[in-house]
Amino acid sequence: MVADMKRGLSDDGTTLAELKARVLAFARARDWEQFHTPKNLSMALTAEAGELMEHFLWATAEESHRTARERAKRRAIADELADVIIYALEFANMTDMDVAAAIERKMRANAKKYPVAKARGRSVKYTEL
Repeated sequence: MVADMKRGLSDDGTTLAELKARVLAFARARDWEQFHTPKNLSMALTAEAGELMEHFLWATAEESHRTARERAKRRAIADELADVIIYALEFANMTDMDVAAAIERKMRANAKKYPVAKARGRSVKYTEL
């Protein structure tokens, strides 16, 4: 696994199943599954999302875009995003959820709630379209 971690991964060449397997192997190697309950993982996920949000606190929309592009801050922001995704994948592992199927189902539901003709260019909730 350590050798695998040295190999560069990218969105273009890595499957969701590979990421889930890596996250699970990491936790198993450390005997952390005992702590990875749905409650604990959902709380950890929320905490990490908060750490990601900290990078943009009080920033305007334009400032937040600049911050995300800043070389000095980009690595820290990417690390927080990775933490969020890792906890989400481990949540899926521990609850035996198929992430791709869940995303597909949710995107279909969102497409019905937010039809292009009504939602394009608008940020209101579907109940206000």
